[in-house]
Amino acid sequence: MTQQVDSHRRQEILRAAASLFRRQGFERTSVRQIAVELGIKSGSLFYHFATKEELLVTVMEEGIRDVHASVQEGLATECRLPEQLLAMVRRHLTALLGANLDALMVLVYEWRSLSEPAVRRVMASRNRYEDLWDRAIRAAAANGWVDSDVVLVRQTVLGALNWAGQWYRASSRLGVDGLSTRMFAILMPAVHAQLGCGSQQGIARGACVADLSDVVADCSGRAASSITPQLPAAEEFP
Repeated sequence: MTQQVDSHRRQEILRAAASLFRRQGFERTSVRQIAVELGIKSGSLFYHFATKEELLVTVMEEGIRDVHASVQEGLATECRLPEQLLAMVRRHLTALLGANLDALMVLVYEWRSLSEPAVRRVMASRNRYEDLWDRAIRAAAANGWVDSDVVLVRQTVLGALNWAGQWYRASSRLGVDGLSTRMFAILMPAVHAQLGCGSQQGIARGACVADLSDVVADCSGRAASSITPQLPAAEEFP
């Protein structure tokens, strides 16, 4: 029971911190302000997090973890590569524009507040997530559907998706699903054109990044062709 209470309190602290960090910035947010937001004493936060930076790092890591898990789950629901890439866009936007908005916006804008050791720690989580995109984009590039510069394509796609967190409004006539499809068509038009084509297409028939292995597999799970080796660790962020 105590563990459940501690876990619940920890999540409350993370949500409050993410909200304040996003609205005010990390540097302008004090531990006391987070405590006041929660109606607790400042010292109570240090039971869960050793420092304010540890709290920031955890907000970022858990934001990445949640969107990573959602995108992985989306990949598992589709077989063909075009549908998988659309699922990745949809899952990323759904996480970004939903409960994870504050954490993911903090992740985008508060890198400068991290010490070097903290940067390396968060980058390890970020790079694992970006590797999912690199594998799928590399497979799309092999089919001639996107530019062969995998890192540039991924940065362009994720940059555009993340910016939606600044301008999208829930009251928009486009729901998140509609927004996902429209942005996918704009960002990856050649992949979008393959949606629903199935076996009618002679190129990469049934291509699929099957459970994120290093092969492109058809819908029966049979390996079809090897993906090129994994890229080195992602370059330093700006």
